[in-house]
Amino acid sequence: MPATTLPSIPHYVPAPPTREELEWADLPIIDILKARTAEGRAELAPRVRDAMCSHGFFYVINHGYDAADNERIFDIADLPFAHVPEYEKKLFAGNIKQTGSYRGYKLRQYWHIENGIRDQLEHYNLHRSIYEQQKHPKALQPVLPEIRAFAEHNHYKVLHPILRLLARGMELPEDVFVNIHGFESKGETYVRFMKYYPRSEEEECKTKNVWLKGHTDFGTITILWSQPVSALQILSPDGKWRWAKHIPNALVVNAGDAMEFLSGGFYKATIHRVFQPPADQRGHTRVGAFYFAMTDDNVRLVPFAESPVLQRVGIMRRCDDADALTMEQWRRARTSAYGQSELKRKDEVVEEEVINGVVVKHYN
Repeated sequence: MPATTLPSIPHYVPAPPTREELEWADLPIIDILKARTAEGRAELAPRVRDAMCSHGFFYVINHGYDAADNERIFDIADLPFAHVPEYEKKLFAGNIKQTGSYRGYKLRQYWHIENGIRDQLEHYNLHRSIYEQQKHPKALQPVLPEIRAFAEHNHYKVLHPILRLLARGMELPEDVFVNIHGFESKGETYVRFMKYYPRSEEEECKTKNVWLKGHTDFGTITILWSQPVSALQILSPDGKWRWAKHIPNALVVNAGDAMEFLSGGFYKATIHRVFQPPADQRGHTRVGAFYFAMTDDNVRLVPFAESPVLQRVGIMRRCDDADALTMEQWRRARTSAYGQSELKRKDEVVEEEVINGVVVKHYN
């Protein structure tokens, strides 16, 4: 966080952590502080590799922000929702389907969930440069320097160390993934603040309590700042949905489609969904802070076939290399289609759509 005196903003009070006994996902915890040394990276790389190959998710601790910094980020995260009037939100709403970009607001009820029911969440997305690529609502103006610092922290202190560990896990030079995730490069890596609102009984019934269908993220790495309202569920290898447990000031990290493409299927894009919170947290809002990472726009999403690991285990492609899209093409196509396109039901659980020749699955 910047060391200067911070502007005064309202404090967001989240719901207390649930006391219900839920079936929690058993996710590894990675102390990212160890990644600062070569010895630490050598120790962490196999653990991160195994986590991405088995669970697809892991926690990160000791990332450099303390509890006060964390609390401040969630105060900032609530500003674009609780302290921006509706008319101003509409002025900054993104033209998502036409542009293939989430910059600005995604307003409530934009995505179709099930049986005519639409979402009850809104999010505000800021290109990581914060200042250069877009304008922002009045309520955010005083805290833009802090959001820029937050973006840089995620990029350099969390994302890049994780990318180095993932490269080592494939026995590639440490910086092969870092080199295609430039902070100053042309690309759409962004900060997202999100707020879920309680739903009616009718909405819950018609969607079977699913707030966001099972899906994969379309970028390389997603960094979610853990918050107390339990709703994130992960599809485990045994086919069961398990809850991600809140760990104060921890980060929840997962891989997306682009990392699956680049790793030749070695690292899988992990299926996850958002479900109605447990009974003792219902009626509360759920504010989130995220960093969605993507490669530079001009990177073609083809496997690093020179990886000794891939040469041993083989490459699993979702399309021929000759047909592979760039990051820009993939992100625009996925963004435009999500929650707007007609899905084809494959069975009782899986619905599919084809985006630029690649099958994308949704789990309900």
